[in-house]
Amino acid sequence: MSDVLDETYQRLHRTGPEFVGWLSNHGPMAADALIRLGRGAEVERWVEEYAQRLDAEPAARWPIREEEWREPLGDPVRLGDWCALFTAQVHREPWTDVLTRWWPRLLPGAVAASTHGLIRTGHAVRALRERETPQRLDELAAALGYWAARWQPLPGQRPPAGTADVASALAALPAVDAAGGARTRIARLGETPAWPVSLGRLRPVQEAAAVPEALDALVDAAVTGYGRWAHGNPVMLVHAATAPRAAALVLPALPVQLWRATYETAWAVSAAITSAYRPRDAGVAEPTPLDVDEVVDRAVATRDEHAIKFVEVARESHDRGNPHALAAGERAADLLLPS
Repeated sequence: MSDVLDETYQRLHRTGPEFVGWLSNHGPMAADALIRLGRGAEVERWVEEYAQRLDAEPAARWPIREEEWREPLGDPVRLGDWCALFTAQVHREPWTDVLTRWWPRLLPGAVAASTHGLIRTGHAVRALRERETPQRLDELAAALGYWAARWQPLPGQRPPAGTADVASALAALPAVDAAGGARTRIARLGETPAWPVSLGRLRPVQEAAAVPEALDALVDAAVTGYGRWAHGNPVMLVHAATAPRAAALVLPALPVQLWRATYETAWAVSAAITSAYRPRDAGVAEPTPLDVDEVVDRAVATRDEHAIKFVEVARESHDRGNPHALAAGERAADLLLPS
């Protein structure tokens, strides 16, 4: 199925990372998820339908010199310029070198575009670790370019310094005012006194070697939380799980000295999405009578990109022993089914 993924990347490379303003292009990520779910035969038809909604790729206008990267960081007007910079770099030098150099620069703005830059990067890195092709290099460049153009710092961020396990820390997060879009809600976290305190409650990871397991635990907690809170916003709360999972996908390609910062950022952005969109009342997901294949089938049948991406993560969580993961996947399929 690797050829299917490359063909999909080739086709979607002509489309931009965003469409209709701020909406993120999920095409490459959802196609990747379909393949991983064993539904590769669905990819061509799904992409054909989805691509009709997309805009053309942005044109480059003013070249970005790497030594001057700080000024255009977070400037969406420079989206085409950022994509051009990364395209040139990943085809000129080893992609792992590009990733390692830029990761510490981009990480503080990982909440950008509701974490879609990070998520798309995670999918691209996983694909490149399996097989390096020109199409996969282009996909990584698009992901990094999108992240850089939409780079957004997270207010009130502080490192974990408490004693709470990740599930308890996630459950204790404050729910902010539900008015406004993503950028407004994220900014509102900085005006919420309980927000930085809640971030600090998490027990820190002391050794880099413990980060992979800690990221898995974070993803599992966010998947479980989706089952409880998804009625608050079934689309946006998907990213509380898919963002840290993307960080886990990138981790093997990074130097070990970057692992702890990656975990701390993954926790912060997952917490931010949770606080911004969780409802004040939590409904508990009922145990599901469905098996794994039935849950996957229901999610794929929605044709919804978020349901497809979430159920891949939920299935992985189930495979790690999370007893709530299938119920969360079923809930995503129910809530994201087009009316």
